[in-house]
Amino acid sequence: MTVTVEEKTRTNSKFKLVGPKEIGYNVKQVDVFLDRARAYFLNSNTADTPITSHDVRTASFEPARGGYNAQAVDAAMDRIEDEFVLREKELLIKADGEKAWMLKIGKTAAVLRGRLHRPDGERFRRPARRNAQSYSIEDVDLLCHELLTYIEDNGELSVDVVRRAVFSPAKGPAGYEESQVDAFLDRVVELMASIDTPADK
Repeated sequence: MTVTVEEKTRTNSKFKLVGPKEIGYNVKQVDVFLDRARAYFLNSNTADTPITSHDVRTASFEPARGGYNAQAVDAAMDRIEDEFVLREKELLIKADGEKAWMLKIGKTAAVLRGRLHRPDGERFRRPARRNAQSYSIEDVDLLCHELLTYIEDNGELSVDVVRRAVFSPAKGPAGYEESQVDAFLDRVVELMASIDTPADK
């Protein structure tokens, strides 16, 4: 359901707002999530439910007329995720040492490489339903080639390219199953954000 942002909110917003008749992100939902994330980040010993980099990466907000500009919010969420990833890295190294961190990265990379090395057209499942929405096999495989170069040959690829990846639509078995591709790319972003943390940039 699409809601409309109240005029009072428009004068006290944290992000740029789209026009009154345009669709953006629900202001209240964004503000509540960011306030909660900030509070937890500043005091991880709080009794509130822990927030992880994965929670930030997978957060979603309902559409709203006159809401927050989606690009502005997405960019902020990316920066927040990077900060959470960096802290998670520091906490793991402090608790278990640098070797534990490298082992975690190595295991994730090994799992991803296994799928990336599959032949073109065979990296992901095909939807069982003929009319199901799916992703262009060619588009997904092209990104997979870039990811393999990044992981194995230190290729240059920004995590934001993966975060913002868009694939041409396909129908049913003519494409890859969207949910499986999305889940895989979520792991890729996790790995890339862990390697290319703000401290390393």
